[in-house]
Order: sequence, then structure tokens, then C-alpha cells
Amino acid sequence: ASRNFANKVWNASRFIMMHLGDNVITEPAKEDLEVIDRWILSAANHVAADVTENMEKYELGVAVQKIYDFVWTEFCDWYIELVKPRLFAKDENPASANAAFWTLKTVLIQSLKLLHPYMPFITEEIFCTLQSEEESIMISRWPEFTEKWHFAEDEAAVEMIKEAVRAIRNVRTGMNVPPSKKAKVFVVSENENVRNTFENGKVFFA
Repeated sequence: ASRNFANKVWNASRFIMMHLGDNVITEPAKEDLEVIDRWILSAANHVAADVTENMEKYELGVAVQKIYDFVWTEFCDWYIELVKPRLFAKDENPASANAAFWTLKTVLIQSLKLLHPYMPFITEEIFCTLQSEEESIMISRWPEFTEKWHFAEDEAAVEMIKEAVRAIRNVRTGMNVPPSKKAKVFVVSENENVRNTFENGKVFFA
């Protein structure tokens, strides 16, 4: 299990660095961040706070499980997949691509720092390759909770879309619909916020 996880972290890092290339990335303004960018930043923010609390209480197994779940599921399985269209179309919308790259790099570095006590060698290798601002992950600043990255509404919106995706996948599986067959999805709700969430997030949802 640990080997597979190390492989997941390594491949995700290679994917990010391969697409990042020599591009110069700058921190985007809040309004340039897409809803999924704000969601993953907010999720990373909460994980940092939770993991720090668990480690201070010596709940090391609980802490590493939270990091594992966040990196594998939220960051790799959801965010990287949702953000791919923006990376592939970076010439068409440079501002959106910059926000995506900055978010990917920022969340990856934060995740590596949280993982470092458990996986010192692979995290140091990736960290030193990915950035040049700090000499070593061992003496880098530990992630802390910040109100700047607290986006409760965006977290709720993306969680709603994720639940819908899971539900549709379950229905398709139950009806033996092959993955290659596309389906038309109609979102019906009396709640205006729900309709707006799917309207604004239809690119990610599709």
C-alpha cells in the first residue's frame, strides 16, 4: 500500500512538472481562481490544521491517514483530473492556466511538507526539484491554517458536484452502461443555488 502511494505521489509530481516546464507562474488574484482551485486550497488548508492537531496529540496514525486520503483522493483523483482541460488549453486562456498551475504547485508543496515526517526521502527529492526558494524541506516552514484560503461556499459547491458524479457513475454501473457511452444529464432543482452551482461548474462536471 505504501509503495503504491509513493508511486501515486511521484507520478502526480512528474505530471505537474512536465506540464509546468519553464513557464513562469505568478500568484493569481482571488477572482482569477476557479471554484475548483478555491475548493482544493480550502481543503488543503483544513487538512493542515487537522494534521497539525493530530500530530501534537501524538495521533500519528490518524494524521497520516488524513494526509493519505487528501493526496490520493482529493488532490490526485479529483483536482488533477478536473484541472487537465485548463492545462491542455493554456495558450487559449493563459490566466486560467496560470491559476491552475499555481494551485497545483502550491497544494503539492503543502502536501509534501505534511508527508515529510512519514516519507522523508521522496518528499525531499520532489520538493528540491519543484522549487528553489527553500533549501530543504527539512527546514521549510510547516503549513498552517490561514483565513486567506478558507472558502466554505466553494467547498460545498464542489462536494455537491462530486456527489452527483458518484451517483451517476453508480447508476451507469448498475445498468451496465459501458464507460465509452456518453449520457445526457439533466439537472432539475427548485433551489437556485443548486442550479447555479451546476451551471457555473458544468465544464468540470462534463
